[in-house]
Amino acid sequence: MEKSLFERYGGFSVVSRIVLDLYDRLLDDDDVGPFFDGIDMAKIVDHQTKFVSALMGGPASYTDDQIRKMHAHLAISDAHFDTLAAILRQTLADHGVAEEDREAIVGAFAERRALVVEADR
Repeated sequence: MEKSLFERYGGFSVVSRIVLDLYDRLLDDDDVGPFFDGIDMAKIVDHQTKFVSALMGGPASYTDDQIRKMHAHLAISDAHFDTLAAILRQTLADHGVAEEDREAIVGAFAERRALVVEADR
């Protein structure tokens, strides 16, 4: 049985380091960073560690409805989503995730665009 990306890259401890680095980068971004003003970062890092783990085939999961509800109050545009995807891709690369695996993870993220991006923009 083939291991998931989550298992191959070391599980929650590795994903947690990737997500912490990802949020350092997101917070520094002028377009995406403001979305996290006033947010409990410990809570969001925990949620995102579970989410990225799920994208990598790990045990955590979120339903489409949960993802939609978590982002419904935000005015996230396609440009914001694209920025986040690019930062995620680079963060994964900097943590030694192989290109094919990066594309699989970012692809799984991209499949959820309609759940996150505000319609009619």
